[in-house]
Amino acid sequence: QVQLVESGGGLVQAGGSLRLSCAASGRASDNFAMGWFRQAPGKAREFLAAVTWKGNTKRYAESAKGRFAISRDNAENTAFLQMNSLKPEDTAVYYCAAGLWVQFATAPTVWGQGTQVTVSS
Repeated sequence: QVQLVESGGGLVQAGGSLRLSCAASGRASDNFAMGWFRQAPGKAREFLAAVTWKGNTKRYAESAKGRFAISRDNAENTAFLQMNSLKPEDTAVYYCAAGLWVQFATAPTVWGQGTQVTVSS
């Protein structure tokens, strides 16, 4: 059973950067993936990015392309989300997730506890 622990959220000014980390424990099959979602107040949870458990394939939502980058350190079993040029509308709770690659964007099966990202104008 995979468990996830996120870190790296906080308060940043518009235009700044943050890097979120998600440490995974437990075993996962090669068809698993890790990734990130976010949920802003009053809005639905939104898929952002995913990377395969091996770290060799990545997928991004349109809203994340260009400013966000996902990566994975296989030795540390940790995924990262580098967020650049942050905007106030990026303010949300960011969740790490894990699940099958083929359905990750819609139905991940494991969730982290979430970390708050607040972007001030």
